Amino acid sequence: MFDALTARLTPVLSRLRGRGVLTEENIGEALREVRRALLEADVNVAVARTFIDRIRASAPGTGITRGVGAGQQLIRIVHDELTVLLGGEPAGEIIAADSPRGRIMVVGLQGSGKTTLCGKLARRLGGPGRSVALLGLDPYRPAAGEQLLRLGEQLEVPAAVLDPGLDPVAEGRRRCAALEKEGAGLILIDTAGRQTVDQRLMDELAAVHETFEPLRTLLVLDAMTGQDAVRTAESFTARVPCSGAVLTKLDGDARGGAALSLRETAGVPIVYAGTGEGLDDLELFHPERMADRILGMGDVVTLVEKAAREAGGEAALAEEGERFLEGGFTLEDFRKQISRLRSMGPLSDVVGLLPGQLLGRMPDQQLDDGAFVALEAIIDSMTPEERRRPAIINASRRRRIARGSGRSVQEVNGLLKQYDMMQKMARRLKGRAGGRRGRRTIPPLA
Repeated sequence: MFDALTARLTPVLSRLRGRGVLTEENIGEALREVRRALLEADVNVAVARTFIDRIRASAPGTGITRGVGAGQQLIRIVHDELTVLLGGEPAGEIIAADSPRGRIMVVGLQGSGKTTLCGKLARRLGGPGRSVALLGLDPYRPAAGEQLLRLGEQLEVPAAVLDPGLDPVAEGRRRCAALEKEGAGLILIDTAGRQTVDQRLMDELAAVHETFEPLRTLLVLDAMTGQDAVRTAESFTARVPCSGAVLTKLDGDARGGAALSLRETAGVPIVYAGTGEGLDDLELFHPERMADRILGMGDVVTLVEKAAREAGGEAALAEEGERFLEGGFTLEDFRKQISRLRSMGPLSDVVGLLPGQLLGRMPDQQLDDGAFVALEAIIDSMTPEERRRPAIINASRRRRIARGSGRSVQEVNGLLKQYDMMQKMARRLKGRAGGRRGRRTIPPLA
């Protein structure tokens, strides 16, 4: 996501980063490049103009600014204003953990991802102390109802939909009451969509909203549609009070114009970002972290959170990091790390959370998912003793491992060399830390 914008902004920021002197001329030149990058990213023209004006007003000095960090000051201002543009503080979960009951209404155009979002929300918000149910109010598209029922079966939560032609208000009220009578505390309401915004859709949504009095109303927008998504948001919020927006297909949007324009134009905070088709591919939207990613600074916080979930929690992650520093990190641990990286999604998504400066120093072959498959195959061909004590792997063992994994002896040697490098890194890190305990560490691959 935001790849095109990041590619345009990175060289501009790199030129600024090394400047010890900023003048009105080079500040103006940099801001013109930033404005051009925003417009190419499909950001609203008025939003881009306001954004640049705010940066210029906050720029360090009005004449010449000297100092080691002069360029860094301007980059920090760009970052802070970008965070404000994206919404400032994160909106947080749509419903508090101590609110077991309520209704959440999902609205948006047909094809934006409303039904899938209901499934993702059921997975995310359900759990101990909160019973979730799905309610479909689309009497026009039977396929939408069938999809919702399948999601209910997959998630093992109650689901009810309307038969074609039934009134979504009257019949929907009856179905909702039945779900609540059966014990559903949180009901996720999937509403009907249209190909475009029309008066009939808006009138129906307004009636449904008034009838069901939802605790929250989420507007689902397809990030790939750019400024059309912003215009859609303006039309929906004019008739239905929306608590926040969900940008779907954000993983496929290289420009990011919708995310950058939405809060400023429609006044709707972005609550969640859809990053894939899976039921777990829904993230809280963090404006500051997204600003980091856009400016090539990476998003290490999100990366560590992903790693902690895959490791079984932060305690397990810290334990692995401690074992790594103590020299007890084996090839079996290395394999777990590789498997964890792969389970976190496509490698391109994972490396997208790393700072651009780091990626610039990584050879292309290290970013290949197939390389990790090969590493797993090699480790799987070793005996448990070889994984625990790689030092015993002599030339004959290497040939046997290569045959068993279908890889070459050179690839086996490469893996063992990587492992040796990791062990040396651990010794350096431990020496730098002075053997102190209680220091939070991150395992080498995740």
